[in-house]
Amino acid sequence: MHPFKVVVLGAGGVGKSALTVRFIQNVFLEHYDPTIEEAYRRNITVDGENSSLEVLDTAGAEQFTSLNEVYIKAGKGFVLVFSLTQEATLKEVDHLRKQIYQIKGDSGPIPIVVVGTKLDLVSEREVHQNTIKALASRWGLPFYETSAKRNWHVSEVFESLVRQMRTRYPLEEKTPTRKKKQIGCVIM
Repeated sequence: MHPFKVVVLGAGGVGKSALTVRFIQNVFLEHYDPTIEEAYRRNITVDGENSSLEVLDTAGAEQFTSLNEVYIKAGKGFVLVFSLTQEATLKEVDHLRKQIYQIKGDSGPIPIVVVGTKLDLVSEREVHQNTIKALASRWGLPFYETSAKRNWHVSEVFESLVRQMRTRYPLEEKTPTRKKKQIGCVIM
């Protein structure tokens, strides 16, 4: 089984915990309770292959953002979350995206999925699809619009990330090591 550390990042109140808990436990958190840090585990089968995910739901509150560097260093894949009902939260996603590239460097493509939450709140929507399409094209990253409340497109987010992580971090085949024969000293 392929183990991966996934880090969920975004501004406070955008729905990181609701998205994470919906994926892990298939329940919707009705009340907002600011997170400091929560770690979850779940096995997932994508395209017939099993993976084990350790999902770290991080704090969006300003006083905890200094921990982001630690999370980014440890993570293999990233879910960057913004709210479709708050256009300003896209700026935080852009900042986090740049921070990930800065910390992880250019050693290859970094598995990242960008997620707009609260798709069910149609009348409160501030981020238009044209904005999302333009950013997806410019950043070269997959974007998903989700609703944790209605369970719309939640699993697709994590499945897409698993595919990216598998490509970036392939499971290394372990080849059996042969024992070398002891060759004694020969005196002639």
